[in-house]
Amino acid sequence: MLVVSSREFREKQAEYMDMADSGEQIIVQRGKNKAYSITPITNDDIYFSKEMVEKIQKSLLQAKNGEVTKVTGKDALVEFLKDL
Repeated sequence: MLVVSSREFREKQAEYMDMADSGEQIIVQRGKNKAYSITPITNDDIYFSKEMVEKIQKSLLQAKNGEVTKVTGKDALVEFLKDL
């Protein structure tokens, strides 16, 4: 693990990103209480859980089929949210 200051990281970004690409763990220290990990992103990285993807797909299908509730105006929105 390599810890560098934010200034040093700015000056040598490409070098540190190349190191991260090679598997090195790079930590950028910003001030006394803040630190960030530099990690390469791959095509295999998933930002949503499987369950969340399924919910999104179901919602898209419902919208496509017209299974939606249309709310127009503030009063209708308040009434809709009240029933939840």
